[in-house]
Amino acid sequence: MTVIGRFAPSPTGPLHAGSLVAALASWLDARARRGRWLVRIEDVDTPRCSAQAEAQILQQLAALALQPDEPPERQSSRSALYEAALQRLTDAGLVYPCACTRKEIEGALRAAGVLHERHGERVYPGTCRAGLQGRPARAWRFHTEARGTPAIEWQDRRLGAQQQDVAREVGDFVLQRADGLWAYQLAVVVDDAAQGVTDVVRGEDLADNTARQILLQRALGLPTPTYLHTPLVLAADGQKLSKQNGAAALDTSQPVAALAQAARHLGLPDPPGSALAVRASASTPGASLSDALIWWTAAWEDRWCPTRRSTLA
Repeated sequence: MTVIGRFAPSPTGPLHAGSLVAALASWLDARARRGRWLVRIEDVDTPRCSAQAEAQILQQLAALALQPDEPPERQSSRSALYEAALQRLTDAGLVYPCACTRKEIEGALRAAGVLHERHGERVYPGTCRAGLQGRPARAWRFHTEARGTPAIEWQDRRLGAQQQDVAREVGDFVLQRADGLWAYQLAVVVDDAAQGVTDVVRGEDLADNTARQILLQRALGLPTPTYLHTPLVLAADGQKLSKQNGAAALDTSQPVAALAQAARHLGLPDPPGSALAVRASASTPGASLSDALIWWTAAWEDRWCPTRRSTLA
């Protein structure tokens, strides 16, 4: 089976040091396993996305020689697929309409004595499971207990054995928002299946989403990819480096240096310094970038694809 990996940035700003780690890791994983690598523009949250940011991201990837094997797909053109998936789940009795506002959910949780951390999940209390009581629907939620409440278990290639009780730790999560936009959880599951993605390599901040996505994959009868969640790049305050906390746009004027920083964060060794220095000063600087990527691909294969190595031996 051909390995298919993907990098799925949201075009809300340019790539930064943190997003490059995920991009490089997913590219290396696909290349080390002689697979295909796709780029998907996750612009489902259309008010926050822009064509300018998308163009900048694609230019940055091209400058780093991280080229996809197919033209990029865009979530904004795939609404019919998400609508069909939601209808299948509705027909199966696995989703229901919800009339609750964020303020009402907060109030219900406080009344029940449920507290949450600043960035923690607000576990939906199931207010609308029994019906809307004459109120208009705002969103559509996945009923996490419709088929029992087993804990979801999976094996992350880096983090090891993982488990989450989605009903207890997350609650019935949104598939279509009150503003009519599609939620990330549904879109990513539908897209990965439609594109034949076999291996998801992404940042560790998204690991908490995996159980929800596996639930949806099972409910829709879709295959579950393997997962590898990469270490996060942190800002000075210890939080994840992101566009929201002022992450600087990635400088691609020296592509080998930018990639080397990301590779080190992934625990990969630098290419041999002398050879790299000679090629970097040559009249064809692109050769150094190509050689560096070949070096890191082999290093990734040694670290994360041992079964392939043993098969080839």
